[in-house]
Amino acid sequence: MSRILIIEDELRISSFVAKGLKAAGLAPVVADTGHEGGELALTGAFELIILDLGLPDEDGFSVLKRLRDEDVTTPVIILTARGGVEDTVAGLRGGADDYMAKPFHFDELLARVRLRLRTGDNGVDTSVVRHGSLEMDFLHRRARVHGREVDLSAREFSLAEAFIRNPGQVLSREQLLSRVWGYDFDPGSNVVDVYVRYLRNKLGGERFETVRGVGYRLLPDA
Repeated sequence: MSRILIIEDELRISSFVAKGLKAAGLAPVVADTGHEGGELALTGAFELIILDLGLPDEDGFSVLKRLRDEDVTTPVIILTARGGVEDTVAGLRGGADDYMAKPFHFDELLARVRLRLRTGDNGVDTSVVRHGSLEMDFLHRRARVHGREVDLSAREFSLAEAFIRNPGQVLSREQLLSRVWGYDFDPGSNVVDVYVRYLRNKLGGERFETVRGVGYRLLPDA
């Protein structure tokens, strides 16, 4: 399980990202200051770092510089409210591997994370996940059932990914909203139920069990 270091001082965002990464089968760790995050990053215990620039004790650029000066080669994705071209260029020139501006959609962040992680240290491609006759290729954004390709929208694909990354686990509507639609989406919306219905129509209704009063669960093939 890949360990991801999140260096972010805004609790709402760090919690949202951590929950989403955990639901995707990753192991997130949060640091809310540049000093703490830098010290953790220097241990080499993480496969990827998500770094905010507006930290309370130091600028994220200085954290990035310290890591690269210490020959830490862990991929870094900058996630920040600074969306200007100058900041983007400075981040990439300073050694960041990617740059995303806030506000953001989690499914895009996860796609970028997986782009950096899709090949493990053993050289095995980890971008394809199977559960029974359902197969999802995250690199090419394709889904297949019994070998037949199924056309899914970007949102449907992200929702299906949340299920296949957690087979047999009950996922609440709140978890799915946070993971697929974002931390600022209306929690009273019924959009999860609507999209689960779409997935049932496209991938098979028997796959998705309704757990009354809680949420949904992906079942093995009948």
